[in-house]
Amino acid sequence: MRFRGRGRSGGSEAPAAPPPAEPAGPPPALVIDALGRKCPIPIIMLADRIREVPVGEVIAVLADDAAARTDVPAWCRMKSQDFVREETLPQGGWGFHIRRTY
Repeated sequence: MRFRGRGRSGGSEAPAAPPPAEPAGPPPALVIDALGRKCPIPIIMLADRIREVPVGEVIAVLADDAAARTDVPAWCRMKSQDFVREETLPQGGWGFHIRRTY
């Protein structure tokens, strides 16, 4: 069955893929690998290890539990730490970058 207005637009070109993401900023001072662990374990690991880096340095938490996408920024707000950014990992999951403020 053919619908009106949905014909080919004259070309079979695929849309251009976005360029690969460049890392935004310097590499983190500490990377916490919480891949495969359910929340709240990534938060517990972050809270336990944040004191290992100097104030002003960035920590990356790698997690693939969807709850971490809300839990990590919420933890940063509660603990007055700076949530820098979230990035999607090529192997699945996310990298959460947190700057230690105190």
